[in-house]
Amino acid sequence: MLATYQRARAMLINVHQAKSQLSKLIAAAEAGDDVVIARNGKPAVKLVPLNAAKFRLGALAHLVDSVPDFDDAMGEDELAMWERNT
Repeated sequence: MLATYQRARAMLINVHQAKSQLSKLIAAAEAGDDVVIARNGKPAVKLVPLNAAKFRLGALAHLVDSVPDFDDAMGEDELAMWERNT
């Protein structure tokens, strides 16, 4: 079994240990530690925290003037286009 080691805030842990210590690993990743999960001694995945500042819903909203109301009935020309394509 691969032992957990820490070196310069880096951590390599096997899948079995990761399953039993997931909460601790999440906390370590959130604290800035590099957490790498290995399968059969080979690094497989890196656990990284999501940075809320990088992801924001509506980030491109300023690029859209208006959004069509999907509950409104289609106009005759649009309905004809849909009926032609079916």
